[in-house]
Amino acid sequence: MNGRNEENLKELFKKFIGAELSEQAVEDIRQGEQILRSHTAPEPDSELIADIKAEITANLLHKEKNTFRKMLSKTTAVAAGFILLAFIGVKFFEKNQAEPERLVADSTLPEAVWQSECLADDSADSAALLTEVEQIENDLLALQFGENGDNGYEAVTEMEMELTEINVDFWKG
Repeated sequence: MNGRNEENLKELFKKFIGAELSEQAVEDIRQGEQILRSHTAPEPDSELIADIKAEITANLLHKEKNTFRKMLSKTTAVAAGFILLAFIGVKFFEKNQAEPERLVADSTLPEAVWQSECLADDSADSAALLTEVEQIENDLLALQFGENGDNGYEAVTEMEMELTEINVDFWKG
């Protein structure tokens, strides 16, 4: 203990226990510090130190594994995002897209066929068209009257959704 600390300690003890006892208290503290300096703490056992080091090493390896897994998952997510963006970019900016075929009623059926009384006798194309129209008509009637054994309301709703989808596709071209 240096001189300044000793004086401060004496002043502090004078306030609490008086002048004569303060000298004795400071001397006791000085002697206690000398005893502590002369008797150092014993070294820990070498087995204990080895166990502590092994535990620290295990914890660090566990942290490294977790850090690697987190980094790998983040890298994978970023790579997947780039692949997705590249795929969308290629599809979006693809210039050599074949335009979908547009169905034109005039090119498939001549005007004379529409004026005919019996479409089935005119050609194979018109017979197929007539068969499809009749099939759709029969399906709608069966749905409307519930003759197919299903709940007619759900089936009609489903058919309306399909027709709406077909209508949207038709106007897209």
